[in-house]
Amino acid sequence: MAKHALSTRLWHWINAAAIIVLFMSGLNISNAHRHLYWGDYGFDPKEAWLSVIRFPGWATLPQHYNLALARDWHILAAWPFGVGLAFIWIAMLANGHFRRDLATRPSDWTPAGVIASLRAHSAGGADAAHGYNSVQKILYGMVLGGLLPLMLFTGLAISPGFQAAAPWLLELLGGRQSARSLHFLAAWGIFGFFVIHLVLALANWRLILEMITGGRRAAQASPAIATALPAEGAREHG
Repeated sequence: MAKHALSTRLWHWINAAAIIVLFMSGLNISNAHRHLYWGDYGFDPKEAWLSVIRFPGWATLPQHYNLALARDWHILAAWPFGVGLAFIWIAMLANGHFRRDLATRPSDWTPAGVIASLRAHSAGGADAAHGYNSVQKILYGMVLGGLLPLMLFTGLAISPGFQAAAPWLLELLGGRQSARSLHFLAAWGIFGFFVIHLVLALANWRLILEMITGGRRAAQASPAIATALPAEGAREHG
């Protein structure tokens, strides 16, 4: 049995591409008005709770200031992002991926559990071989269940075309400017996860390969590996 289902791998790479386009085009959109507010309205920079930098052209899409084109890129990438998020949740619940690999236990949230997971992950140990470790479960759960849906719903809320169809969503989020601020925070939260995800993946390059090939679960590992693990455990406890 593959460690990563084909549906997970396809979503992973399509979603990664969509988020890169969304983030870079979003930086271009941010340059149009670099001040964030809470509530329904916000125009005066003096009333902003945060004023961000003007992002350089090389970090934006397109790589020069063009609000109309940036919005076109943003909307284009939003479709595979939104549809893909609904698809992966349906797939994870249907094939048991969420219950089997992502659901956490109380011990996963303890400092000892987090430290042990980081050590095992960096060493490529048994924890990595048998599935997601505690840190991965926590991070993936926060992203899949929190940041990605938040970015989707706040993006819909501030979309003029969607506001007429579901005005309740904007009210639920505390107003247009509050939704815009939350959208900005969610985007940078995902960027932070992306950096952590990349560092952890580079620390154990086999994880990147598994997300391409699918890998295989420990139950299908070779006999040499299966016999080596108990022996290692015996040495640790002997």
